Formats: sequence, C-alpha cells, structure tokens
Amino acid sequence: MASKGTVIVTGGSQGIGAAVVQAFLDRGYSVVATSRKITQTGLTSSSNLALVDGDIGQAATAQKVVDTAVQKFGSVDVVVNNAGIFSAKPFTDYSAEDFRALVATNLEGYIYITQLAVKQMLAQKSGGSVVAITSSLVDNPIGGLPVSLPMITKGGLEAITRSLASEYAKEHIRFNAVAPGSVDTPLHKDNPKDFLKTLSPMGTISTSEEIANAVVYLTESRQITGEVLHVDGGAHNGKW
Repeated sequence: MASKGTVIVTGGSQGIGAAVVQAFLDRGYSVVATSRKITQTGLTSSSNLALVDGDIGQAATAQKVVDTAVQKFGSVDVVVNNAGIFSAKPFTDYSAEDFRALVATNLEGYIYITQLAVKQMLAQKSGGSVVAITSSLVDNPIGGLPVSLPMITKGGLEAITRSLASEYAKEHIRFNAVAPGSVDTPLHKDNPKDFLKTLSPMGTISTSEEIANAVVYLTESRQITGEVLHVDGGAHNGKW
C-alpha cells in the first residue's frame, strides 16, 4: 500500500510523541521519529519507520532528520513538533541555564526542523502540515502552578504558528497547534493524579492517544490553519 505521506515527529520516544508516531503509522503514513536516544528505547525501524538520534536543539540534528525523510521516503509532508521540556518553579528561581535549555529544545527545536521542512514542502509544491504541541497554560495560567519561563516558549510557538499560517497560506502549507492540559505521560509520573485532576474543569487527565488524535485531525483537516486546538478538559476557559 502506498504511504499517505511522510511525517516527522520530534520527541518521538515516549508519551505524546510515541502516541503520535503510532497514530500515523496506524493510518498508513511513513514516519521519521527523533529524540536524543530514540534508537535505544525499544522502538524498531521498519519499512515505514525511521529512527534518528539527536538533540533537536541542534541544527545538525534537524538536517539529519529531514535528509533521512527525503532519502528513505521521498518527501516531507507533515511535521509534528512535539519535543519539549517543562519545569515549574518561582520566576525568580529560574537560572540562565534553565532558560537556555528551554529555548534550545522548545524554540530552536521548532525553528530548525520547520525551516528545512518548509523548504522541502515548497520544492514539492504539494502543500503540507506543521503541528506544534503547546500548553493550555499559555492562555490560562493557574495560581500555584508557576511556569513562567516554559510559557514564554510555548506562547512563542502559538505566535509563530499564526504568523507562519499567514505567510504560507498561498502555498497550502498549514500551521496549527494542539494545547494540552494535564496528560498522563512520563513527564508527570511524579505528580499525584488527584492534583493533576484539579487542573481541568472536567476533573480529567488526557491520555497521550487523545492528544495524538487531535494532531492527526489538524494534519488531515485541509481547511484549518492558524488554529490552536485546546485538548484540556476546558481549562483554557478560565476559573472553575
């Protein structure tokens, strides 16, 4: 069966990223998945899955990932910028190193791979889709959950999503974002479930699969661009 297209997924080794990889494979896409040590995580390469190790904050990693997609599968049609790091602490406790790490993974990790993917999509002349993973806390901060510096980066992703949606609309390259609330991932393995449930009006925690389904929806929705889809049990609506 011919592939539906080639999808690049960053941070593809666990949590939301792993669920996104699986969701696209299940739907007949070819996937290039990357993370720092993805070849050591038990995932195995196959005829429609390529694995690339590397730090997504480095331009060289982005080049390797896009080259792999083109060489192995012949195109780049979709990018899911899922790789991200997150830390909660009072604003005055963040160090310069904390900030640099957040910028490297969350912002540079988006920019380098998306630039190369867009160049490839423009050459292919068949449009494309880029989806970022942000956070419902961009729109609706929660008292007692201090995440100011991560939210500079996640808010920046929502801003660039809207800018790029306008810039490349004529070329039919679409840019969207999914903004999760609490998700049951390894990132939150040390957080009590009862606490995580308080972070949404519905009192629920999303599964990684639910976030992946939203990513697939935006990827396949030909008329949606510049959109931030909140999958957060209503948390972005404000106080509850």
